[in-house]
Amino acid sequence: MERIALIYTPPLARLIEQLQRLPGVGPKTAQRLALHILKRSEEDVQAFASALIEAKKQVGLCKVCFHLSAEPICDICRNSNRDNNTICVVADSRDVIAIEKTREYRGKYHVLGGVISPMDGIGPEQLNIDSLVRRVSQQQTQEIILAINPSVEGETTTLYIGKLLKPFTRVTRIAFGLPMGGDLEYADEVTLARALEGRRDLE
Repeated sequence: MERIALIYTPPLARLIEQLQRLPGVGPKTAQRLALHILKRSEEDVQAFASALIEAKKQVGLCKVCFHLSAEPICDICRNSNRDNNTICVVADSRDVIAIEKTREYRGKYHVLGGVISPMDGIGPEQLNIDSLVRRVSQQQTQEIILAINPSVEGETTTLYIGKLLKPFTRVTRIAFGLPMGGDLEYADEVTLARALEGRRDLE
């Protein structure tokens, strides 16, 4: 912050510093965004700031699937046209958005809130796994689709959940057209759609 403040006037330095905290935003991008914001009208900046505050205050997690929602129950869970017998398990809400863009999946979701990662101190108890087991056992779900990124942590999470859910229902995993370590959110719609179609039973 001190180095930034030496180059920019303090209010601009603070703005650049905050923008740099966003994922994927480096110093040059933060500077470009900050200067762009300063060129916008006060009304535009106020609208942008209001949208940030409103989203932060109003958007929480769905009580059923833990996807992002401004309501206690998200739109997908409330949609009576969705298949209640199938639940697609993902690590993050970004994965829900990626899969929804394929327009191929018509079931429900369950967002874990991350993956098992002992190195980061994240165990099963930190994730929405217990609620998933309760949900599956109570709803008599016909199929669980595990759509978790093919990383080491993702594989660990997939195998752990599969072992827990096999006594209750059929458990499948999507077929990845992705390299090891790839992310669902960066896959194109066609790849994800084929991955859903080519899912196989978890061994």
